[in-house]
Amino acid sequence: MTSKQRAYLRSLAVELDTILYVGKGGLSPQVFREADEALEKRELIKGRVLPDTCPETPRDAAEKIAQATGSQVVQVIGTRFVLYRRRKDDPKIVLPRA
Repeated sequence: MTSKQRAYLRSLAVELDTILYVGKGGLSPQVFREADEALEKRELIKGRVLPDTCPETPRDAAEKIAQATGSQVVQVIGTRFVLYRRRKDDPKIVLPRA
């Protein structure tokens, strides 16, 4: 993913609500399943690591979820992160050319 494409996805993510929360249970199979389902529907999701309860850092959590779901980490700021995975059939988001 190019920096131009990453910037475009970051601009889209500003308007998104946080839909994925990683809490005291850490990175459970349920978190991976929820992330996978959300990425299939939306392509771009925003998540948050609850700082006082989660044993993972936001960067580590985002990387592990991305690896498990076949997505890419767009950005990590503070406790929030954004993930992107292009939908195989009928993609909603068209990335700018490199």
